Amino acid sequence: MLFSFFPAPGRRQLGGFLGLMLALLASCSKPQTLAALFQKTTPHDDYARALDRAGLHEAALGRQWQQAAAQALRDSLVVPLPMLETGYFRPEQPTAASYRYAVRAGELVHVRLTLAPGPVLSPRLFVDAFALAPGHAPELLQWASADTTVAGSFDFSYQATDDGQHLLRVQPELLAAGRYTLRLWRGPGLGLFPVRGRTDQAIGSFWGSERDGGTRRHEGVDIFAPRGTPAVAATDGTIMRTGETPLGGRVLWLADAAHGQHLYYAHLDRQLVQPGQRVRAGDTLGLVGNTGNARTTAPHLHFGIYRAGGAIDPWPFLHRADPVPVAHTGPAGFGPDRRGEWVRPRPAQATRLLPATLPLLVLGQRAEYLRVELPTGQRRYVAAHAVAPAQPLRRLSLPIAHEIQTAPQAGAPALAAWPSHTAAAVLGQSHGYALLRNAAGQQGWARL
Repeated sequence: MLFSFFPAPGRRQLGGFLGLMLALLASCSKPQTLAALFQKTTPHDDYARALDRAGLHEAALGRQWQQAAAQALRDSLVVPLPMLETGYFRPEQPTAASYRYAVRAGELVHVRLTLAPGPVLSPRLFVDAFALAPGHAPELLQWASADTTVAGSFDFSYQATDDGQHLLRVQPELLAAGRYTLRLWRGPGLGLFPVRGRTDQAIGSFWGSERDGGTRRHEGVDIFAPRGTPAVAATDGTIMRTGETPLGGRVLWLADAAHGQHLYYAHLDRQLVQPGQRVRAGDTLGLVGNTGNARTTAPHLHFGIYRAGGAIDPWPFLHRADPVPVAHTGPAGFGPDRRGEWVRPRPAQATRLLPATLPLLVLGQRAEYLRVELPTGQRRYVAAHAVAPAQPLRRLSLPIAHEIQTAPQAGAPALAAWPSHTAAAVLGQSHGYALLRNAAGQQGWARL
């Protein structure tokens, strides 16, 4: 599958040469060991190794690509789900976008990435999801690693196994440029709701509610429905046990081997399956009732989920999916065609944190907010109405030759050396440096 990106002027030949060089060097590399051949790697890992074999990890762009990948894991933006954002990639500055969001055990996380149409230049785009834990390195979720290969829209989903924080990283290969739209939303982990004709609105008692005067906690959810309503298999599986108990009344257990768990159905009026029977999602297993200790309550199904460690909250497996995020149609201040614009806070709306002359690089847009990169490399959201396209603060002629750098800090990589008397516009200032743009459109930082 190939995604199409907007190429930068003059980069097409370089991109083709780079791809050819990587292919030739990869084919001439040393034979892999047997262990390496069977080692699981991600498309992102494979591409990074190709850069190493080609010697591009020593080049400025190669180093920046690796640094951007690592930085994305350290400094991600916290976003609520569902989420939609438009982002931009630029060929002259390798970047990686990252988003951090909360998940519940059992939820399905859906990812949809759409690329804007462009000319025939089709770099690869790497999408990787990680689980985060305090004090530990991000753990790659192998099944959530993707290498896009077709233009248009790319979808994948994965199930969270534990409550926690996840991070999604989106990074293109070197020299890629263009605009993408990312959608993230959650859905239930089970394929079907366990009571026919009902939704999560029928749940009247939730996980953790007190039972028997507080001596125990509710280890499931109660789904209310008229007596005789079919209780159905929420997934494919095998009936492991049926029976009758003082608390659960008529009960049955469905083994969901695909996810390593058992589904528990209780208070049934009737059981319509036998132990050892294979069932498909949607098959009727029994009828809703109020047997067992539910004799004094309205008919309902007690539904539980059990794993090796015991019962877990069924809610993330049952709740309705978030609506798929749709594009924002209101005024945003920055059109979606912009691939990486320098902006700065409007003087009238400058805050104590952002000086009015501070230039911000637009990396993406979400509703009325822009995702921006500060000159220090930090990434934040700012209200779109609080910034404006950068206009020259003043124009000057360099009195002496200056080295132009990628960032306003000592030791930042050099982009070029501009001779004395170079005419330039000052677009912003930060930490004693000025962001300059010359008549040819080249820009970078210099200490004046």
